[in-house]
Amino acid sequence: MSNYYQTIDSPLGYLTLYATDNALTAILYEHQRPLIETATHTRQHPLLTECEQQLQQYFTGIRQQFDLPLAPQGTDFQQRVWQALQTIPYGAHWSYQQLAMTIGNPKACQAVGMANSKNPLSIIIPCHRVIGKNGKLTGYAGGLDKKQTLLELEKNNV
Repeated sequence: MSNYYQTIDSPLGYLTLYATDNALTAILYEHQRPLIETATHTRQHPLLTECEQQLQQYFTGIRQQFDLPLAPQGTDFQQRVWQALQTIPYGAHWSYQQLAMTIGNPKACQAVGMANSKNPLSIIIPCHRVIGKNGKLTGYAGGLDKKQTLLELEKNNV
């Protein structure tokens, strides 16, 4: 299976999009290390082009849901958490406890937090919508400033 990537400019800085022939596999911020060392740079991959368009629509407030084939790599537990993240409505936010309850394991808040932090498809799988139980922002791969930007963008476009 071939892997491809392309880097795009966004309101959050440069993002690198990764895909196979059939699915999006990662979106990484500038400071994040590539997950796939053997990817081919291209501007001609239809899935990467579609992802870039959908992200642009999201950043301008036109799009609230993404419609892309996804194939993030992770454990079964991580996959369950990432599936649950995709059920958090646009403009809403949940606590880690709410997320743990959604996957049927209310005592797994820390494990849910770790799975959330390993999400390779930031923005598309909206891990930025998870905040601390006390309402405070907690870790985010892009940095708390980017998490705040995403939450404000959604709040302003609901």
